[in-house]
Amino acid sequence: MNTVNTDLNMKILLVAATRMEIEPLIAYLNNHYQQQIWGHFFNASHEVQVLITGVGQAQTAYSLGLISGQSHFDWWINAGIAGAFDRQLQMGSVVEVVSDRFADLGVEEADGRFLSMHDLGLIPKDIFPFKDGQLQNPTASEFAFLPKVDGLTVNRVHGFEPSIQAISEKYVAQIETMESAAFFYGALMQKVAFTGIRSISNYVEPRNRGNWQVTLAIEQLNHVLIEILHAIG
Repeated sequence: MNTVNTDLNMKILLVAATRMEIEPLIAYLNNHYQQQIWGHFFNASHEVQVLITGVGQAQTAYSLGLISGQSHFDWWINAGIAGAFDRQLQMGSVVEVVSDRFADLGVEEADGRFLSMHDLGLIPKDIFPFKDGQLQNPTASEFAFLPKVDGLTVNRVHGFEPSIQAISEKYVAQIETMESAAFFYGALMQKVAFTGIRSISNYVEPRNRGNWQVTLAIEQLNHVLIEILHAIG
């Protein structure tokens, strides 16, 4: 597979909202890597530092800001599960997020319309790191073995049909998460190579946890993460 250049002693930051989402990878690292302190693994060619941020944009931004002030990394990877708007994405399928946006940062008008900070002109659509309101990964083409999707990052996961319809009419995206845009924003501002990887645990539909396949999504996500580590040695 194609991926980011991997020099000896490459330092990788692996970012997840919850430990549950990457628990199989942590078990793999414990068994195959040396560990100095918890979450800091290394072998002869690279280091992997695990960062569990907590769920949500604020927690992700704070955790990334804190660790960026302490250490330099060559590659950031964000991994987790996601909901899919696109029904062509099968449950458990693993995708690369190539663009994201803050989907619900804005105001609700008296007539129910939602206007984003970009719509209002409070954040120009093309001021760095935004491009037409999106946060885009400029190195996404270097990582070519997963399907590529556009994402939305939300504070409130959609589970009510009218709100699902409204967000789908405003934006074109295949998945939604609660952290990805914050990760993209931090990586772009730090000018570090990064990759967003998500596995589909559910469809964005009227909320029904009985339809979710979290176990399958986590299994498939971690299979891909381990494959990536194998590829870089």
